[in-house]
Amino acid sequence: MNGVSAAGVVDRVRGVQLSGLATVAMLVVAVAVNAALQPNFWDSYALTSNFATFVPLVAIAVGQTIVVLSGGIDLSLGAQVTLASVVAVQVVDGEMGRFPLAVAAALGVGLVCGALNGLVVALLRLQPIVATFATSFVFSGLALVVLPTPGGSVPFEVTTAYRDAVLGVPVALLLILALALLWWVLRGHRVLRHVYAVGGDADAAYASLVPVARTRVWGYVLGGLFAALSALAVLANTGSGDPFVGNELTLASVAAVVIGGTALAGGRGGAGGSILGAIVLALVTNIVFFADVPTDYRQLVNGAVIILALALAGIPALQKRRPAA
Repeated sequence: MNGVSAAGVVDRVRGVQLSGLATVAMLVVAVAVNAALQPNFWDSYALTSNFATFVPLVAIAVGQTIVVLSGGIDLSLGAQVTLASVVAVQVVDGEMGRFPLAVAAALGVGLVCGALNGLVVALLRLQPIVATFATSFVFSGLALVVLPTPGGSVPFEVTTAYRDAVLGVPVALLLILALALLWWVLRGHRVLRHVYAVGGDADAAYASLVPVARTRVWGYVLGGLFAALSALAVLANTGSGDPFVGNELTLASVAAVVIGGTALAGGRGGAGGSILGAIVLALVTNIVFFADVPTDYRQLVNGAVIILALALAGIPALQKRRPAA
């Protein structure tokens, strides 16, 4: 789905919030269908491979959640993932000794991209959808300059460790738990409390001496940092760079936020639901693959999942409109 239609989808579903029970129900159904289609779904190798593919979307979904909670939206997060990943793979160049420098470079790219978006939205007061849609082209163009064609290599120690297990627990699952723990730590920080306040009611937050503009900038900066973590997970999973790898992640991150129960109007929800939403979307992708559905229909299926989520979200509103018996 292209950026214009993505912006349209985001604009139309703003204000919708899915219940946590519906999110869990979708997760149970997705797991059940996957188990039916994959005879070895519960085997350790299959679980490790599945969780390895979940981490990039989970990380970017957490970043998108923070931006949405602040009352914004970031349609450039997928491009940020691409740019951070190609910069990191060029820096590491297959040498383990340079991996810490590559991690720092990726995080730096996410920090700068997020800060740029935050400054454009908070100081120039452009609509977040328009501003981040525009910057996505800038970031994508820079990624092509850094790595015009797929290539580069990640040290095999990194890819091996990423797909390994510790005491029978996949490393990728531990990374997802680490992302959830990081969110829990941030949730107790003053910056996140301000993010909730600004996203819920910016005028009331301003009257309460909350630095609204600075908080919005922080929301985009944190979103960029989680996009960088997503980029590192992409590299660890694929072992090489791709200047188009993040194209599908932006809308998927928004869909994960919606499925996870965070309102796109801001101020309500949390990353815990978005993590479950990201896993649901990843499992849907698995269903498409193992059901032998052509990959051209992947966007169609993801769109159907979003529509289902919105339909479930509308049920409580319809019940409230019914006259009392």
